[in-house]
Amino acid sequence: MFLQCHYFSFVLGTNVEINVIIPTPEGNEQITGAQKTDRYDYEKGLPVVYLLHGAYGDNNSWMRFSSVERYAQAHNCIAVMAGVTNSFYQDMVHGPKYFTFMTQELPAYITELFPASKKREDTYIAGFSMGGYGAYYLALSRPDLYCKTASMSGALDLPETIRGALQNTAESPFAIRDIFANPEHIEGSPQDLMHLVKENLNKGTLPKLYQACGTEDFLYRSNQKIHKELMDLGVDVTYREVEGYGHAWDFWDREIERIFDWFLEK
Repeated sequence: MFLQCHYFSFVLGTNVEINVIIPTPEGNEQITGAQKTDRYDYEKGLPVVYLLHGAYGDNNSWMRFSSVERYAQAHNCIAVMAGVTNSFYQDMVHGPKYFTFMTQELPAYITELFPASKKREDTYIAGFSMGGYGAYYLALSRPDLYCKTASMSGALDLPETIRGALQNTAESPFAIRDIFANPEHIEGSPQDLMHLVKENLNKGTLPKLYQACGTEDFLYRSNQKIHKELMDLGVDVTYREVEGYGHAWDFWDREIERIFDWFLEK
């Protein structure tokens, strides 16, 4: 079941559109009463995967360019997609509060209206590019909400990304000074992923991490750097480098199927 929902967001102060996939006994399955009982326990609550888009994207990106509906169906989970423009999933200094929307209002909406589990151990988040940063940022900032998080081709080194954006403002899709209060001082701040990793390590609250990048991706070197920093901290991260792939949907569609397997492994 694919649903496109329009509703008023009190946090964002405007109408929003989200996409929700609910698994149903259809597609390649043989529909029987037993399968409905065994595979679609709506009363108990289904696992939920939040899928984040990259720069220039929106809530329709995953539906347009990937086979995510088939993957959610095969894994018997709900998939949720929302749009946050080019905000890096922040509560913007001059703009909407997307972090609050993603971590408070949207989960409340999903768990109240759909057969979604409210348990942390059933809640996952993944994204690519800007959304790869976003998946880590939301999960590390609110480890009480998500048990696993995955990044594909992620802009994980935010200080480096911001330096580049400030130096080339004409080419950057990000209104950096509208998003961040002190963009020159991101390193060590609550927006810096490595700062958040260290905080979670100290508290024992670190979600499980998955990181993947193609070797031809322009973010490949920065992903290698972040992976090394995670290894130096002793973080147990599932890490994949895939030969020949760049910053494109042929990689993300292939990888997200693996991530669904990793999220929902028995």
